[in-house]
Amino acid sequence: MLINNKSIAIVGGGPGGLTLARLLQLKGANVKVFERDLNKNARVQGASLDLHDNSGLAALRKGELLEEFKQNYLVGADRELIVNEKAEIFFSDHDSKYEENFGHQHFRPEIDRGTLRRILLESLHPETVVWDSHFVSMEKHGEGWALRFKNNTAAYADIVIACDGANSKIHPYITDSKAFYTGITMLEGNILQARENAPTINALLNGGKIMAFGNKKNLLMGQKGNGDIGFYASLKTDENWAANSGLDYNDKSQITDWFKFTYPEWAPIWLELFENAETPFIPRPIYCIPFDQHWEAQSNLTMIGDAAHVMPPFAGEGVNMAMLDALELSECLTSDQYKTLQEAISDYEIRMRKRAAHIAKQSLDNGELMHAENALENMLSFFNGPHE
Repeated sequence: MLINNKSIAIVGGGPGGLTLARLLQLKGANVKVFERDLNKNARVQGASLDLHDNSGLAALRKGELLEEFKQNYLVGADRELIVNEKAEIFFSDHDSKYEENFGHQHFRPEIDRGTLRRILLESLHPETVVWDSHFVSMEKHGEGWALRFKNNTAAYADIVIACDGANSKIHPYITDSKAFYTGITMLEGNILQARENAPTINALLNGGKIMAFGNKKNLLMGQKGNGDIGFYASLKTDENWAANSGLDYNDKSQITDWFKFTYPEWAPIWLELFENAETPFIPRPIYCIPFDQHWEAQSNLTMIGDAAHVMPPFAGEGVNMAMLDALELSECLTSDQYKTLQEAISDYEIRMRKRAAHIAKQSLDNGELMHAENALENMLSFFNGPHE
């Protein structure tokens, strides 16, 4: 095996990095995960994730974690309502969707991010994750890399794998390609204990998800396993809107007034989201990779997930692509079919770039459909058609 007697540094402890660590450890690899969080409880995890059979779930199967996933996924959280700006329901699969349908290509079970992270962390050898390791820089050292972290610690690795997200600090060591702004920004909000704090929306959600469309704008929301609600106001706007809007994202009443002004045709029911959300709200400009990315493979450095191919969220593929990257890279690094590590990494990267470009284009196209003047009709056609 090409990675015998090699030390591997995975920079970033999200789902992709932890999945990769699990898969490599099953093959006997020497792996450390360097994560910037102070500990496993340092950060509140965001909205739930839907895993797909041929990517996220495939990686869990290979990692021998599918049964653990089945014990912890959110039954019914993949149920969907499509409504207009008045909250009138035009599509519901609440009465027709199977509660469990593992193995079906369109079954996309949901799981809380924090729960998935716990499952992956508990699957790793003790002391695999080195917490409080915020990557700053690295330089070549012999045949490997000397890594430096914000807390003034350092580490050496024969192979470095970037799993540090959309703003990856390792990405520039591999390529100078940059993501482009899609024209869409999402404003994220979260409501704690939604049954008490947003009872009307909570009842409408009924444990599932809602996609609301009207006047080229969206409200997208889903229920978490702990009863909280995560939601996004999504609209087309300038790339620098978040900085130039003049909004105080810690001021709930100001954000509520912004919603009233920007979404004037929308029914008062939606105000419950903004009036009861935690602060701060978080603006998220949406970026996408160039579809023609290319770079020459290195023998001791590569990347997976958003570090390699940030993409719009409008196909639900981000975490799934990261976990599939982890699966495919682990297979390449532990295969006997390659003569050198550079050849193994090159094969992985060629296939990863092609796959990611296809999915990114699909996600970008979905985003355009969802923010079009006839978005409601577009999405009804999509969900009632062969993609359903």
